[in-house]
Amino acid sequence: MAQFRKWTHLFLSNYLGVFNDNFLKNSIIFVALGWQLPAWLNESQLISIVSSCLVLPYLIFSPYGGRLAAIHKKKKVFVVFKLLEIPVLILAAVAFYFQWIYIAILSVLIMGILSSMYSPSKYGLIRDIGGKEGVSYGSGGFEMMAFLGILTGTIVASVISDTYSDQLFSAVLMVVAVLGYIVTKKIEVTEQPVELTDDLKTDPFRFVVATFRFARQHRFVNSSVLGAASFWLIGSMVQMNLIIHSACVYHASNTQTGLIMGCAALGIAAGTYVAGVISGKQVKKGLILPGLAGMILMLALLTFVHLNWYLYIVVVFVTTFSGGLFQIPNLSVIQQTDLGRKAGDVFAYLNIVTFVLLLLGAVLFSLTTKLTNQNSYAVFGVITLVSMAVGAYFLLVSPDYRNETTKLLKS
Repeated sequence: MAQFRKWTHLFLSNYLGVFNDNFLKNSIIFVALGWQLPAWLNESQLISIVSSCLVLPYLIFSPYGGRLAAIHKKKKVFVVFKLLEIPVLILAAVAFYFQWIYIAILSVLIMGILSSMYSPSKYGLIRDIGGKEGVSYGSGGFEMMAFLGILTGTIVASVISDTYSDQLFSAVLMVVAVLGYIVTKKIEVTEQPVELTDDLKTDPFRFVVATFRFARQHRFVNSSVLGAASFWLIGSMVQMNLIIHSACVYHASNTQTGLIMGCAALGIAAGTYVAGVISGKQVKKGLILPGLAGMILMLALLTFVHLNWYLYIVVVFVTTFSGGLFQIPNLSVIQQTDLGRKAGDVFAYLNIVTFVLLLLGAVLFSLTTKLTNQNSYAVFGVITLVSMAVGAYFLLVSPDYRNETTKLLKS
Protein backbone atom coordinates (compact mmCIF):
# COMPACT_ATOMS: atom_id res chain seq x y z
CA MET A 1 0.00 0.00 0.00
CA ALA A 2 2.86 2.41 0.83
CA GLN A 3 4.51 1.70 -2.54
CA PHE A 4 1.20 2.29 -4.33
CA ARG A 5 0.80 5.62 -2.52
CA LYS A 6 4.29 6.69 -3.59
CA TRP A 7 3.50 5.91 -7.22
CA THR A 8 0.12 7.62 -6.95
CA HIS A 9 1.56 10.93 -5.78
CA LEU A 10 4.25 10.96 -8.49
CA PHE A 11 1.81 9.95 -11.25
CA LEU A 12 -0.83 12.46 -10.13
CA SER A 13 1.72 15.25 -9.89
CA ASN A 14 2.85 14.53 -13.45
CA TYR A 15 -0.76 14.43 -14.65
CA LEU A 16 -1.67 17.79 -13.11
CA GLY A 17 1.44 19.51 -14.52
CA VAL A 18 0.87 18.18 -18.03
CA PHE A 19 -2.84 19.05 -17.81
CA ASN A 20 -2.10 22.70 -17.06
CA ASP A 21 0.55 22.98 -19.80
CA ASN A 22 -1.83 21.60 -22.42
CA PHE A 23 -4.88 23.43 -21.09
CA LEU A 24 -2.98 26.74 -21.32
CA LYS A 25 -1.44 26.00 -24.72
CA ASN A 26 -4.67 24.82 -26.35
CA SER A 27 -6.73 27.59 -24.78
CA ILE A 28 -4.47 30.09 -26.52
CA ILE A 29 -4.81 28.21 -29.82
CA PHE A 30 -8.59 27.90 -29.59
CA VAL A 31 -9.51 31.23 -27.94
CA ALA A 32 -6.90 33.75 -29.08
CA LEU A 33 -7.95 33.48 -32.72
CA GLY A 34 -10.99 35.53 -31.70
CA TRP A 35 -8.81 38.33 -30.33
CA GLN A 36 -7.37 41.27 -32.24
CA LEU A 37 -4.13 39.70 -33.48
CA PRO A 38 -1.28 40.95 -35.68
CA ALA A 39 -1.95 40.38 -39.39
CA TRP A 40 0.98 37.95 -39.71
CA LEU A 41 -0.32 35.61 -36.98
CA ASN A 42 -2.57 33.00 -38.65
CA GLU A 43 -3.68 29.69 -37.09
CA SER A 44 -0.73 27.62 -38.31
CA GLN A 45 1.81 30.21 -37.12
CA LEU A 46 0.10 30.55 -33.74
CA ILE A 47 0.19 26.75 -33.26
CA SER A 48 3.90 26.65 -34.16
CA ILE A 49 4.84 29.61 -31.92
CA VAL A 50 2.95 28.44 -28.86
CA SER A 51 4.28 24.89 -29.26
CA SER A 52 7.83 26.22 -29.65
CA CYS A 53 7.53 28.22 -26.42
CA LEU A 54 7.30 24.94 -24.51
CA VAL A 55 10.30 23.62 -26.46
CA LEU A 56 12.97 26.33 -26.63
CA PRO A 57 13.69 26.51 -22.86
CA TYR A 58 14.77 22.87 -22.82
CA LEU A 59 17.59 23.64 -25.25
CA ILE A 60 19.03 26.31 -22.95
CA PHE A 61 18.15 25.28 -19.40
CA SER A 62 18.31 21.46 -19.46
CA PRO A 63 22.00 21.34 -18.36
CA TYR A 64 21.05 23.38 -15.30
CA GLY A 65 18.10 21.07 -14.67
CA GLY A 66 20.40 18.04 -14.82
CA ARG A 67 22.80 19.75 -12.45
CA LEU A 68 20.02 20.50 -9.96
CA ALA A 69 19.01 16.83 -10.02
CA ALA A 70 22.58 15.85 -9.10
CA ILE A 71 23.43 18.34 -6.33
CA HIS A 72 20.02 18.69 -4.63
CA LYS A 73 17.29 16.35 -3.51
CA LYS A 74 15.17 15.73 -6.59
CA LYS A 75 11.90 16.01 -4.71
CA LYS A 76 12.91 19.41 -3.30
CA VAL A 77 13.73 20.70 -6.79
CA PHE A 78 10.39 19.42 -8.06
CA VAL A 79 8.41 21.04 -5.21
CA VAL A 80 10.10 24.45 -5.49
CA PHE A 81 9.41 24.78 -9.20
CA LYS A 82 5.82 23.59 -8.82
CA LEU A 83 5.35 26.45 -6.34
CA LEU A 84 6.82 28.92 -8.85
CA GLU A 85 4.28 27.85 -11.46
CA ILE A 86 1.41 29.39 -9.48
CA PRO A 87 2.29 33.10 -10.07
CA VAL A 88 3.05 32.35 -13.73
CA LEU A 89 -0.45 30.95 -14.20
CA ILE A 90 -1.89 34.03 -12.47
CA LEU A 91 -0.09 36.05 -15.17
CA ALA A 92 -1.69 33.84 -17.84
CA ALA A 93 -5.15 34.43 -16.36
CA VAL A 94 -4.57 38.21 -16.48
CA ALA A 95 -3.44 37.94 -20.12
CA PHE A 96 -6.64 36.11 -21.05
CA TYR A 97 -8.82 38.62 -19.21
CA PHE A 98 -7.31 41.56 -21.14
CA GLN A 99 -6.76 39.54 -24.36
CA TRP A 100 -3.01 40.24 -24.39
CA ILE A 101 -1.64 37.69 -26.86
CA TYR A 102 2.04 38.47 -26.24
CA ILE A 103 1.68 38.11 -22.46
CA ALA A 104 -0.24 34.87 -22.95
CA ILE A 105 2.58 33.52 -25.12
CA LEU A 106 5.14 34.76 -22.56
CA SER A 107 3.38 32.79 -19.82
CA VAL A 108 3.72 29.62 -21.90
CA LEU A 109 7.42 30.37 -22.40
CA ILE A 110 7.99 30.79 -18.64
CA MET A 111 6.11 27.55 -17.96
CA GLY A 112 8.49 25.89 -20.42
CA ILE A 113 11.49 27.29 -18.53
CA LEU A 114 10.22 26.00 -15.19
CA SER A 115 9.43 22.57 -16.67
CA SER A 116 12.89 22.28 -18.20
CA MET A 117 14.48 22.99 -14.81
CA TYR A 118 12.61 20.30 -12.88
CA SER A 119 12.13 17.68 -15.61
CA PRO A 120 15.37 15.70 -14.91
CA SER A 121 14.47 15.58 -11.20
CA LYS A 122 10.91 14.48 -11.99
CA TYR A 123 12.02 11.61 -14.23
CA GLY A 124 14.80 10.64 -11.83
CA LEU A 125 12.25 9.96 -9.10
CA ILE A 126 10.84 6.98 -11.04
CA ARG A 127 13.80 4.73 -10.25
CA ASP A 128 14.17 6.15 -6.74
CA ILE A 129 10.60 5.08 -5.96
CA GLY A 130 10.38 1.79 -7.86
CA GLY A 131 13.94 0.54 -7.86
CA LYS A 132 15.54 -1.19 -10.83
CA GLU A 133 12.74 -3.75 -11.15
CA GLY A 134 10.02 -1.10 -11.13
CA VAL A 135 11.25 1.09 -13.98
CA SER A 136 9.05 -0.41 -16.73
CA TYR A 137 5.90 -0.18 -14.62
CA GLY A 138 6.89 3.26 -13.33
CA SER A 139 7.74 4.58 -16.80
CA GLY A 140 4.52 3.17 -18.23
CA GLY A 141 2.34 4.66 -15.50
CA PHE A 142 4.23 7.96 -15.60
CA GLU A 143 3.79 8.36 -19.35
CA MET A 144 0.20 7.14 -19.21
CA MET A 145 -0.68 9.90 -16.73
CA ALA A 146 1.17 12.44 -18.87
CA PHE A 147 -0.95 11.63 -21.89
CA LEU A 148 -4.12 11.53 -19.84
CA GLY A 149 -3.11 15.06 -18.86
CA ILE A 150 -2.79 15.94 -22.56
CA LEU A 151 -6.16 14.28 -23.20
CA THR A 152 -8.14 16.06 -20.48
CA GLY A 153 -6.27 19.36 -20.83
CA THR A 154 -7.03 19.44 -24.55
CA ILE A 155 -10.69 18.48 -24.15
CA VAL A 156 -11.35 20.94 -21.33
CA ALA A 157 -9.64 23.74 -23.31
CA SER A 158 -11.74 22.99 -26.39
CA VAL A 159 -15.02 22.88 -24.45
CA ILE A 160 -14.30 26.11 -22.54
CA SER A 161 -13.29 27.81 -25.79
CA ASP A 162 -16.74 27.13 -27.28
CA THR A 163 -18.45 28.62 -24.19
CA TYR A 164 -15.67 30.96 -23.10
CA SER A 165 -15.59 32.28 -19.53
CA ASP A 166 -12.67 34.23 -18.01
CA GLN A 167 -13.66 33.13 -14.51
CA LEU A 168 -13.84 29.45 -15.42
CA PHE A 169 -10.53 29.58 -17.29
CA SER A 170 -8.76 31.22 -14.32
CA ALA A 171 -10.36 28.83 -11.84
CA VAL A 172 -9.17 25.76 -13.74
CA LEU A 173 -5.59 27.09 -13.94
CA MET A 174 -5.42 28.04 -10.26
CA VAL A 175 -7.07 24.92 -8.82
CA VAL A 176 -4.90 22.56 -10.84
CA ALA A 177 -1.70 24.51 -10.04
CA VAL A 178 -2.34 24.48 -6.29
CA LEU A 179 -3.31 20.81 -6.32
CA GLY A 180 -0.12 20.03 -8.25
CA TYR A 181 2.01 21.74 -5.61
CA ILE A 182 0.23 19.93 -2.74
CA VAL A 183 0.47 16.49 -4.36
CA THR A 184 4.15 16.99 -5.22
CA LYS A 185 4.92 17.80 -1.57
CA LYS A 186 3.32 14.49 -0.58
CA ILE A 187 5.66 12.33 -2.72
CA GLU A 188 7.47 9.81 -0.50
CA VAL A 189 10.90 8.77 -1.80
CA THR A 190 14.33 7.64 -0.60
CA GLU A 191 16.96 9.19 -2.84
CA GLN A 192 20.63 8.54 -3.50
CA PRO A 193 23.12 10.90 -1.81
CA VAL A 194 23.64 14.20 -3.61
CA GLU A 195 26.77 14.67 -5.71
CA LEU A 196 28.64 17.85 -4.78
CA THR A 197 30.97 18.49 -7.72
CA ASP A 198 31.94 21.55 -9.70
CA ASP A 199 31.69 19.89 -13.11
CA LEU A 200 28.98 22.01 -14.74
CA LYS A 201 28.88 22.47 -18.50
CA THR A 202 26.41 25.26 -19.22
CA ASP A 203 27.00 25.35 -22.98
CA PRO A 204 24.25 23.05 -24.33
CA PHE A 205 26.47 21.81 -27.19
CA ARG A 206 29.37 20.85 -24.89
CA PHE A 207 26.90 19.33 -22.44
CA VAL A 208 25.32 17.15 -25.15
CA VAL A 209 28.71 16.00 -26.45
CA ALA A 210 29.99 15.15 -22.96
CA THR A 211 26.81 13.30 -21.99
CA PHE A 212 26.68 11.48 -25.33
CA ARG A 213 30.18 10.16 -24.63
CA PHE A 214 29.16 9.12 -21.13
CA ALA A 215 25.99 7.42 -22.41
CA ARG A 216 28.00 5.57 -25.06
CA GLN A 217 29.64 3.61 -22.24
CA HIS A 218 26.24 2.07 -21.47
CA ARG A 219 24.66 -0.25 -24.01
CA PHE A 220 21.45 0.93 -25.71
CA VAL A 221 21.28 4.27 -23.87
CA ASN A 222 22.03 6.53 -26.86
CA SER A 223 19.71 4.50 -29.10
CA SER A 224 16.98 4.82 -26.50
CA VAL A 225 17.52 8.58 -26.22
CA LEU A 226 17.12 8.87 -29.99
CA GLY A 227 14.03 6.64 -29.92
CA ALA A 228 12.33 8.49 -27.06
CA ALA A 229 13.09 11.85 -28.67
CA SER A 230 11.84 10.68 -32.09
CA PHE A 231 8.57 9.64 -30.48
CA TRP A 232 7.99 13.25 -29.42
CA LEU A 233 8.95 14.56 -32.88
CA ILE A 234 6.36 12.29 -34.51
CA GLY A 235 3.76 12.86 -31.80
CA SER A 236 4.04 16.65 -31.87
CA MET A 237 3.58 16.77 -35.65
CA VAL A 238 0.58 14.45 -35.41
CA GLN A 239 -0.98 16.61 -32.70
CA MET A 240 -0.50 19.85 -34.65
CA ASN A 241 -1.79 18.30 -37.87
CA LEU A 242 -4.90 16.86 -36.23
CA ILE A 243 -6.09 20.44 -35.62
CA ILE A 244 -5.71 21.35 -39.29
CA HIS A 245 -6.93 18.00 -40.67
CA SER A 246 -10.03 17.86 -38.47
CA ALA A 247 -11.05 21.42 -39.33
CA CYS A 248 -10.27 21.40 -43.07
CA VAL A 249 -11.30 17.85 -44.00
CA TYR A 250 -14.10 17.15 -41.50
CA HIS A 251 -15.18 20.76 -40.70
CA ALA A 252 -14.99 19.89 -37.00
CA SER A 253 -15.86 22.37 -34.25
CA ASN A 254 -13.36 23.21 -31.51
CA THR A 255 -15.03 20.67 -29.24
CA GLN A 256 -14.89 17.94 -31.91
CA THR A 257 -11.25 18.79 -32.63
CA GLY A 258 -10.50 18.61 -28.92
CA LEU A 259 -12.14 15.20 -28.76
CA ILE A 260 -10.07 13.80 -31.63
CA MET A 261 -6.88 15.17 -30.05
CA GLY A 262 -7.99 13.72 -26.75
CA CYS A 263 -8.53 10.37 -28.49
CA ALA A 264 -4.94 10.56 -29.72
CA ALA A 265 -3.69 11.20 -26.18
CA LEU A 266 -5.88 8.37 -24.87
CA GLY A 267 -4.30 6.03 -27.44
CA ILE A 268 -0.80 6.91 -26.24
CA ALA A 269 -1.87 6.53 -22.61
CA ALA A 270 -3.31 3.08 -23.36
CA GLY A 271 -0.20 2.08 -25.33
CA THR A 272 2.18 3.16 -22.57
CA TYR A 273 0.11 1.34 -19.95
CA VAL A 274 -0.05 -1.88 -21.99
CA ALA A 275 3.70 -1.69 -22.66
CA GLY A 276 4.33 -1.35 -18.92
CA VAL A 277 2.09 -4.34 -18.14
CA ILE A 278 3.67 -6.52 -20.86
CA SER A 279 7.15 -5.61 -19.67
CA GLY A 280 6.50 -6.36 -15.99
CA LYS A 281 9.83 -6.32 -14.16
CA GLN A 282 11.86 -6.47 -17.38
CA VAL A 283 12.56 -4.10 -20.25
CA LYS A 284 10.99 -5.46 -23.45
CA LYS A 285 13.02 -3.84 -26.22
CA GLY A 286 11.21 -6.17 -28.63
CA LEU A 287 8.19 -3.81 -28.49
CA ILE A 288 10.09 -1.04 -30.30
CA LEU A 289 9.90 -2.35 -33.88
CA PRO A 290 6.24 -3.52 -33.69
CA GLY A 291 5.29 -0.14 -32.25
CA LEU A 292 7.04 1.65 -35.09
CA ALA A 293 5.46 -0.65 -37.69
CA GLY A 294 1.98 0.12 -36.33
CA MET A 295 2.61 3.85 -36.50
CA ILE A 296 3.93 3.70 -40.06
CA LEU A 297 1.00 1.66 -41.37
CA MET A 298 -1.63 3.90 -39.76
CA LEU A 299 0.10 7.12 -40.85
CA ALA A 300 0.27 5.82 -44.42
CA LEU A 301 -3.47 5.15 -44.24
CA LEU A 302 -4.11 8.72 -43.05
CA THR A 303 -1.93 10.01 -45.90
CA PHE A 304 -3.50 8.20 -48.82
CA VAL A 305 -7.09 7.39 -47.81
CA HIS A 306 -10.01 9.71 -47.07
CA LEU A 307 -11.65 8.02 -44.09
CA ASN A 308 -15.08 8.65 -42.67
CA TRP A 309 -15.18 10.40 -39.29
CA TYR A 310 -15.54 7.28 -37.15
CA LEU A 311 -12.83 5.32 -38.96
CA TYR A 312 -10.62 8.41 -38.70
CA ILE A 313 -11.01 8.29 -34.91
CA VAL A 314 -10.11 4.58 -34.83
CA VAL A 315 -7.01 5.04 -37.01
CA VAL A 316 -5.80 7.98 -34.91
CA PHE A 317 -6.23 5.87 -31.76
CA VAL A 318 -4.30 2.90 -33.22
CA THR A 319 -1.54 5.22 -34.46
CA THR A 320 -0.96 6.71 -31.05
CA PHE A 321 -1.44 3.38 -29.24
CA SER A 322 1.43 2.01 -31.35
CA GLY A 323 3.46 5.08 -30.37
CA GLY A 324 2.94 4.25 -26.70
CA LEU A 325 4.21 0.69 -27.27
CA PHE A 326 7.29 2.16 -28.96
CA GLN A 327 8.03 4.79 -26.29
CA ILE A 328 8.07 2.84 -23.02
CA PRO A 329 10.94 0.40 -23.82
CA ASN A 330 13.13 3.37 -24.76
CA LEU A 331 12.46 5.18 -21.48
CA SER A 332 12.79 1.97 -19.47
CA VAL A 333 16.26 1.25 -20.88
CA ILE A 334 17.45 4.65 -19.62
CA GLN A 335 15.79 4.18 -16.23
CA GLN A 336 17.15 0.65 -15.71
CA THR A 337 20.75 1.46 -16.61
CA ASP A 338 22.98 2.08 -13.58
CA LEU A 339 23.77 5.75 -14.13
CA GLY A 340 23.90 6.87 -10.48
CA ARG A 341 23.53 10.61 -9.95
CA LYS A 342 24.55 11.07 -13.61
CA ALA A 343 20.98 10.00 -14.44
CA GLY A 344 19.98 13.66 -14.07
CA ASP A 345 22.46 14.63 -16.79
CA VAL A 346 21.21 11.85 -19.05
CA PHE A 347 17.60 12.98 -18.65
CA ALA A 348 18.67 16.56 -19.34
CA TYR A 349 20.50 15.27 -22.43
CA LEU A 350 17.31 13.43 -23.43
CA ASN A 351 15.36 16.67 -22.99
CA ILE A 352 17.73 18.60 -25.24
CA VAL A 353 17.67 15.98 -28.00
CA THR A 354 13.88 15.71 -27.65
CA PHE A 355 13.30 19.41 -27.98
CA VAL A 356 15.76 19.83 -30.85
CA LEU A 357 13.61 17.28 -32.67
CA LEU A 358 10.43 19.02 -31.50
CA LEU A 359 11.71 22.26 -33.02
CA LEU A 360 12.51 20.33 -36.19
CA GLY A 361 8.94 19.01 -36.13
CA ALA A 362 7.53 22.53 -35.74
CA VAL A 363 9.67 23.72 -38.67
CA LEU A 364 8.65 20.77 -40.86
CA PHE A 365 4.98 21.33 -39.99
CA SER A 366 5.18 25.07 -40.69
CA LEU A 367 7.06 24.64 -43.98
CA THR A 368 4.82 21.85 -45.23
CA THR A 369 1.60 23.72 -44.45
CA LYS A 370 2.99 26.88 -46.05
CA LEU A 371 4.23 25.18 -49.22
CA THR A 372 1.08 23.09 -49.66
CA ASN A 373 -1.51 25.69 -48.60
CA GLN A 374 -2.27 23.81 -45.36
CA ASN A 375 -2.66 20.42 -47.05
CA SER A 376 -2.94 18.12 -44.02
CA TYR A 377 -2.59 14.98 -46.16
CA ALA A 378 0.87 16.20 -47.20
CA VAL A 379 1.79 16.72 -43.55
CA PHE A 380 0.77 13.14 -42.72
CA GLY A 381 3.00 12.06 -45.63
CA VAL A 382 5.97 13.89 -44.12
CA ILE A 383 5.28 12.32 -40.72
CA THR A 384 5.17 8.88 -42.37
CA LEU A 385 8.60 9.46 -43.95
CA VAL A 386 10.04 10.58 -40.60
CA SER A 387 8.66 7.43 -38.94
CA MET A 388 10.15 5.26 -41.67
CA ALA A 389 13.56 6.89 -41.14
CA VAL A 390 13.40 6.10 -37.41
CA GLY A 391 12.32 2.55 -38.23
CA ALA A 392 15.26 2.16 -40.62
CA TYR A 393 17.64 3.18 -37.83
CA PHE A 394 16.34 0.59 -35.38
CA LEU A 395 15.99 -2.09 -38.06
CA LEU A 396 19.26 -1.62 -39.92
CA VAL A 397 21.70 0.16 -37.60
CA SER A 398 20.87 -1.76 -34.44
CA PRO A 399 20.47 -5.51 -35.19
CA ASP A 400 20.04 -6.19 -31.46
CA TYR A 401 16.53 -4.75 -31.72
CA ARG A 402 15.60 -7.24 -34.45
CA ASN A 403 16.79 -10.05 -32.21
CA GLU A 404 14.79 -8.68 -29.27
CA THR A 405 11.65 -8.49 -31.45
CA THR A 406 12.09 -12.08 -32.61
CA LYS A 407 12.57 -13.20 -29.01
CA LEU A 408 9.42 -11.37 -27.87
CA LEU A 409 7.29 -12.80 -30.68
CA LYS A 410 8.46 -16.34 -29.93
CA SER A 411 7.61 -15.92 -26.25
